[in-house]
Amino acid sequence: MKKYWCQRILIMWVVFILAVGGSYELIRGRQEAFRREVSAGAGDEELVIPGGMPIGIYMETEGVMVLGTEAICGTDGIAREPSRNLVSPGDYILAVNGTKVKDKSGLIHEVEELESEEVVLTLKRGDGTIDVRTSAVLDKERNYKLGIWVRDNAQGLGTITFLDGDSRFGALGHGIHDVDTGLLFETSGGRVYETSIRDVQKGKSGEPGGMEGIIVYNNYNVLGSIIKNTEDGIYGKIDRIDALFSDQTPLRTAKKEEIREGEAVIRCGVEGEVTRI
Repeated sequence: MKKYWCQRILIMWVVFILAVGGSYELIRGRQEAFRREVSAGAGDEELVIPGGMPIGIYMETEGVMVLGTEAICGTDGIAREPSRNLVSPGDYILAVNGTKVKDKSGLIHEVEELESEEVVLTLKRGDGTIDVRTSAVLDKERNYKLGIWVRDNAQGLGTITFLDGDSRFGALGHGIHDVDTGLLFETSGGRVYETSIRDVQKGKSGEPGGMEGIIVYNNYNVLGSIIKNTEDGIYGKIDRIDALFSDQTPLRTAKKEEIREGEAVIRCGVEGEVTRI
């Protein structure tokens, strides 16, 4: 009798292991098959899921971007511009007196905590970093000021271009430039959000169009992350594919030598549904 029950328990364990292991292999196999199907990596068949859906964009800088400088009126009534010719539009302030700053509020805090007018700013300029020595001005309210205009993020609307088999997306088709300096916005990361388009301004000759929409910047509306901003567009990864792509049918991309002049369509979603126009 004891031998009989031991055999039954052994059989039950074997069936359980086979069922669990088989299910795991089936799921993994399906995932791998899908990845191969829509893989946009190097190969003869490069497939992507086309986009057209609007997204909200929020990008952050590495440090704080310099827009320009201005004069500060000191306690003696004399206007001084301490940072002129020391910092340039497009520089990124990474640290104040050796203390790293991540955003505009961090920079303001460090300047407010100064105990003397001597300041060393660590800047990212081009591909390198440099230290510059400047002097803060004590204004009439007895607060230290550097006389530097800065920005630490970029926000707006865009359109998804494609999604590949690794959930990586491309969007916009052009880079995001700072509106004041005209320079490509160097990002340390960011997020894409769900958005609701309210109006579209049609472009004219010499005058680009635009979109107006509502973006709620909270965790519930996050769709994915932004990794880089380039002259060809922004790139990142989508975490909530089903919330953005109702149609997930992949299409083969054309090779450069296959491109010909001819009829084309634009995919655009402005009324809650992507249509071809």
